[in-house]
Formats: sequence, C-alpha cells, structure tokens
Amino acid sequence: MERFGDELRRERERRKVSMERISDETKVSLRHLEALEAGEYDALPGGVFRKGIVRSYLAAVGLEEAPWIERFEATLRESGGGSEDTDWTEFAENVRRNRSGVESKTNMRWMGVGTMVTMLGVLGWAVWKFALHGRLIP
Repeated sequence: MERFGDELRRERERRKVSMERISDETKVSLRHLEALEAGEYDALPGGVFRKGIVRSYLAAVGLEEAPWIERFEATLRESGGGSEDTDWTEFAENVRRNRSGVESKTNMRWMGVGTMVTMLGVLGWAVWKFALHGRLIP
C-alpha cells in the first residue's frame, strides 16, 4: 500500500498545484504541508487542527474530502499517530499553560488602569481644592 502523503503529493503534482499556492490559499504554513506529504504526522498540530489542515489541503487541490479523510485516519491509526483523546488532553493542557501567562498580563493592565484612575482623582481633588477655592489666585 502506498503511503498517504505520497498519494497526496502525486495528486497535487498531477493537478499542477504548487505548495506555495496551497499555503497562500489555506494559510497553512509550508512546513506543515511538507510534513503532511512526508507522513510526519507528529510535526502537525494535534486533533481537529491536524484534520483541518488535511481538509484545507484537499479543498485547495480539488480532491473529494470523505474518502481521503478516511484514508488519513486509517494511516494515523496504523502509524500510531495518537488517539483523539490524547490530542484533546494535550490541547487542553497547552491552553491551561498558555492562559496562566495571559492572566498575569491582564492583572497588570488592571493595575495600570487603577493607578491612572487614582492619579486622575488626586489631580481633580488638587484642582478643586487649590484652584477653585482661590488659594492659588492672589
């Protein structure tokens, strides 16, 4: 049985579609497209992202999606490319790790907003106290 990636490449070349055109059309990086054709599924993002890359590739080349997706999933199972459950667990863990950095940036923004509001309050009080009550005017 011919490798899935080799079949994709052969179909792409037969239809005279360049990798750059697929990348431009789908906004998928060239390294991910090259990894797909090379059968290096570990280099692709996991889960729905990996399947989305395959779907985008198929649409850009003009191939029918259903049979190719089935073959892709069969190839993944054969190669031990990871189960969907593992991919979702890994994805959720990555989101959790990345969100911890976002929260600290958000907290810093709120501290900045609080500081600005306090400064405006102090400035407003100073103007009210000194300028409007005639203490600065002779």
